[in-house]
Amino acid sequence: MKVMIIGAGGQLGRDLSIHMQAAGYAVHGYDRRRLDITDEKRVFEAMRRLKPDAVIHAAAYTAVDEAEAQPEAAFRVNAAGTRNIAAAAEEVGAKLCYISTDYVFDGEKGSPYLEYDAPNPVNVYGCSKYAGEELVRSLTSRWYIVRVSWLYGAQGKNFVKTMLSLAAEKQEIQVVDDQIGSPTYTVDAARFVSMLISTSKYGIYHAANSGSCSWYEFAASIFALLNQDIPLIPIPTELYPRPAKRPRYSVLEAMAIRSEGFAPMRHWQDALKDYLREHAGRDGKVC
Repeated sequence: MKVMIIGAGGQLGRDLSIHMQAAGYAVHGYDRRRLDITDEKRVFEAMRRLKPDAVIHAAAYTAVDEAEAQPEAAFRVNAAGTRNIAAAAEEVGAKLCYISTDYVFDGEKGSPYLEYDAPNPVNVYGCSKYAGEELVRSLTSRWYIVRVSWLYGAQGKNFVKTMLSLAAEKQEIQVVDDQIGSPTYTVDAARFVSMLISTSKYGIYHAANSGSCSWYEFAASIFALLNQDIPLIPIPTELYPRPAKRPRYSVLEAMAIRSEGFAPMRHWQDALKDYLREHAGRDGKVC
């Protein structure tokens, strides 16, 4: 199968490329230097030239706080860019897998979100990603929407790297303790997508490591696994104001993964343990 990965230079895109090549796919990766998804003409030209069997759209405007001040930029990439990809994929007859986010939910449910719970985003980033979902559903006939949450991996910036960096600079670290989610290792998300696109089991999927925690509990687990005694101070969201509102509870329930017969994704603590074992040096820094 010939697979076009858009956003191949990103945190998830890098692992998608690695694991899909290992699985035997003919992978063609496009980062934003190679393909500007907001340029409709270039998107159609690239798609017509490659004629992929499947397209994985992992490119996104992910600066959650900056999006509040620059909504046009967020929607240009996450909505208009997705429209271009969806229309081009449909023209060449390719399946489309769109990577979305837990931020399409408002966090008010109080229990894990199922795939068909109604989205109600509370910030510009979430709104723009949900707009992308709607465009995929309306413009393509063979689609997968894969929502991920609290991603971390070897590539790019993430919460794990931020915590380890702060530990080297500060005597104590304050971490929000009233936002709950599902930390997800990019390797595990990539493995699931790699399996999914070989099937015709189209629809919405929640691809997050199982279990849930607060950001504070996530940080505590990082340092415990590294045997580092770092003083952590739990604080409420109100003491760490950000431009963009975050959902207080955005845990993703992987009902579709189970019902469609895929293997459940492992617990987030097991995934974190592997990530730190593979990427953290003796000094605790992630390489």
